[in-house]
Amino acid sequence: MSHKRIPKRKAAIAAGSVVALGAAVMLLPNANASQDGSSNGAAVPKTLKATDASDLAAQLQTLLGQSFAGSYYDAASKQLVVNVVSGSNNQVVVEAKKAGAQVREVKNSLASLKSGAQTLKAKATIPGTAWAIDPKTNKLAVTADRSVTGAKWARLTSTVKSLGGGMATVKKTSGKFKTLVSGGDAIFAQAQGGTVRCSLGFNVTAKDGSPAFLTAGHCGVAAKQWSDSQTGKPIATVDQATFPGNGDFSLVKYDDPNTKTTSDVNVGGGQTVQITKAADATVGEQVFRMGSTTGLHNGQVTGLDATVNFASETVPGGTDTVTGLIQTNVCAEAGDSGGSLFTQDGSAVGMTSGGSGDCTAGGETFFQPVTAALQATGATLGDSGAGAGAGAGNQGGSASADPSASATDGTGAGGQAGGGAAVGGTADPSAAATDGTGAGNQGAGTGAGDQSGAGTGAGDQSGAGTGAGDQSGTGTGAQSGAGANNGSSLTQTR
Repeated sequence: MSHKRIPKRKAAIAAGSVVALGAAVMLLPNANASQDGSSNGAAVPKTLKATDASDLAAQLQTLLGQSFAGSYYDAASKQLVVNVVSGSNNQVVVEAKKAGAQVREVKNSLASLKSGAQTLKAKATIPGTAWAIDPKTNKLAVTADRSVTGAKWARLTSTVKSLGGGMATVKKTSGKFKTLVSGGDAIFAQAQGGTVRCSLGFNVTAKDGSPAFLTAGHCGVAAKQWSDSQTGKPIATVDQATFPGNGDFSLVKYDDPNTKTTSDVNVGGGQTVQITKAADATVGEQVFRMGSTTGLHNGQVTGLDATVNFASETVPGGTDTVTGLIQTNVCAEAGDSGGSLFTQDGSAVGMTSGGSGDCTAGGETFFQPVTAALQATGATLGDSGAGAGAGAGNQGGSASADPSASATDGTGAGGQAGGGAAVGGTADPSAAATDGTGAGNQGAGTGAGDQSGAGTGAGDQSGAGTGAGDQSGTGTGAQSGAGANNGSSLTQTR
């Protein structure tokens, strides 16, 4: 039976365009494996990878019970730091230390911090505000964007003050919280007001076994049918969508049940990082985000179970409140929405929801946890169906993700033809593709052209312009031109 295969650019689970980044963030070497250590019989903290720290934190939360007041990963020492409420039973503290955690006593219990968050929700649900528990400070970290002024700012600060001293901090950000519609491995829909562009987040297998993908929930409520090109016919239909409320995620099923997908992240230049599992985020761990507007960026998780109050785009003066998000200091801009948040070891962590700031001045960005989206939809992460080539090859074969290798002389992860190697290439998120080398897909263009084109760079589908044209010419966009970014200059955001 003939099976339809989505082109690599469409099937990749990352939200990044096929681009060669001028200043790509290098994925760092793996942290040391967990180690036991002791000095004179006394328990000392273990050296852990972030994912192992997350597992240990979950175990210790159960062990400590009400004494547990949050935890975070200290990336410098590679240790898990666990907060224990002052005056807790000494025996559970000893057990936590024996398990390998660094234990510190704090004032605020997790229950009191969660109660404070409920007070903020009841009294200060103001568009442009957000809050999350910060285990590093053992306080609620409250943020207000530039739109929160006058009476709104007074209301927010008075509510924070009412929580009592030492319970919360409040700061202003120069940006404005917004959902970041557009971006990534682009998907398009026609909605009231024009074309909506979002990003394909992670390919999954739906509960009924059909091929599907996850993306942002505000995309799924904006339109029902989605295409892999701005003017193309729909290829997928929204099955479930949550936004606003407890999350920002959509499950979108491919219309063709024979669609073959891959489980990897497109990190630029046609290169990929294999995704092997979904994982919960840990405060303090390093994470990577890929998006079409700004490419590959990294940072740290700064908060969990965050609440964000977006100004409603459909109800004038209304508020779209979303809970249960991951807060980070990774930058993002319009065009990066729905992009993959992942770790160096191939764990899928989140999908871009929204935030403030940009990749020049910085800011906060919030992500929908992948684990929560999978649980809510019943989907499973990974390839759908046999024949989905592993790694970076578009026509099968296997390629490994090597963040440091250079893509030269046909080495890379291209598919079918062009300069890239369809089988056995080495994925390099930072190498520049030249002279047909790297990730050419079907065409013979120089660099990482996708399906043809004579331009230099990473144009998608055709065109000879220099830069990143959207369908033709010079500009910033997807589907043609021969530039470096798949932005959204020819599409409208919601």
